[in-house]
Amino acid sequence: MKLSSAGVALASLGSGLAVREAGAQPTGPGVRLDPYPSSWLPDGVRSRFVENVNGLRVHVLEAGNRDQPGLLLLHGFPELAYSWRNVMVPLAEAGYHVMVPDVRGYGRTTGWSPDYDTDLAPFRRLNKVRDALGVVLAFGHRSLAAVIGHDAGSPLAAWCGIARPDVFPAVVMMSAPTGGTPSLPFDTADDPPREDGGARGSSIYDDLAALPQPRKHYQRYYTTRGANDNMWRAPQGVHAFMRGYYHFKSADWEDNKPYRLAARTASEWAKMPNYYVMQLDQGMAETVADEMPSAAHIAANTWLPETALAVYAEEYGRTGFQGGLNGYRMGSNRVGREEVELYAGRTIDQPSMFISGASDWGTYQSPGAFERMQERNCTDMRAVHLVDGAGHWVQQEQAEVTSELLLEFLGGLG
Repeated sequence: MKLSSAGVALASLGSGLAVREAGAQPTGPGVRLDPYPSSWLPDGVRSRFVENVNGLRVHVLEAGNRDQPGLLLLHGFPELAYSWRNVMVPLAEAGYHVMVPDVRGYGRTTGWSPDYDTDLAPFRRLNKVRDALGVVLAFGHRSLAAVIGHDAGSPLAAWCGIARPDVFPAVVMMSAPTGGTPSLPFDTADDPPREDGGARGSSIYDDLAALPQPRKHYQRYYTTRGANDNMWRAPQGVHAFMRGYYHFKSADWEDNKPYRLAARTASEWAKMPNYYVMQLDQGMAETVADEMPSAAHIAANTWLPETALAVYAEEYGRTGFQGGLNGYRMGSNRVGREEVELYAGRTIDQPSMFISGASDWGTYQSPGAFERMQERNCTDMRAVHLVDGAGHWVQQEQAEVTSELLLEFLGGLG
């Protein structure tokens, strides 16, 4: 089945790109989409497909030449390979072959199910590492210069480095500190761990709901059946929803002034903005609608102009958000849990770096993770950068600075 990039238009922008109305279109095996029009991309970035990668037809943005050292860039949610567009050319011009896939569940990569009730096994963490490895090998690389991940792509990059350090000899994590590998019971031969008798106290999620102003955590919300439709069929439309979402988590929203939280408790979590710890009675569509930027603010935005935002609206309008949301569901069930426990106690021992926006709450949303990443989970962390003028979308909000920091790190690997 072949589908063109044309959709049901709500409005046309200057680039000729249509803003798509939410409507189901296939993403499974046999679906063949077109590459991006060249007008969507900076000069030097190519849109193409790689066939038969772990059951996927992978959409990849590519820059540079295959005989150069390779870089694999992994995006987060709700992003796409397109999120790296303004970083790719500086990296390629510096002598790297840059490969940026739409991760399983996103964009023009096909071979996955967008249904809530689908088998979640293909979305498990190490299967996505297998996807990444397949892309690298397909382009003829047996080892890269580095793997670089942002947001949900950050822990994916970390797991690439943990599972295959021979292929991924350096790791850059952005906006989401690695939580490390799981632990298994140790030194229990003469003192076995007690079986859980089923009696449990309240969870932090129960405690959030019991606050005087009841709240819920966004990651828990993202595991619910209604989350996809709330965003995909948002009353304001996909385009306006994504404008609000990107604005709310950026440095443009002036109340983003993150700091270390004292503990992982409901009262501390509730200090974060509503996009992380939401009002209990709101979905994400309503959450971001409360903080929409003005028309003048939108017109002045240089890091995400309307033409660029329309690419996200086009792609998510076609696929919905469930493919990305299925990744969040791994944290609330045991799918893939046993296989990651094979790496219990493993650390990232190759050179690593962390980059985030100075206005990004993602650095601190899991109290203690930022410190554990530097002190325990990464044994050769070369640098940590909190970039001024950037919130959560650091490689988009401050593409030039991000490129410089990446090249500085890469140049020091030697």
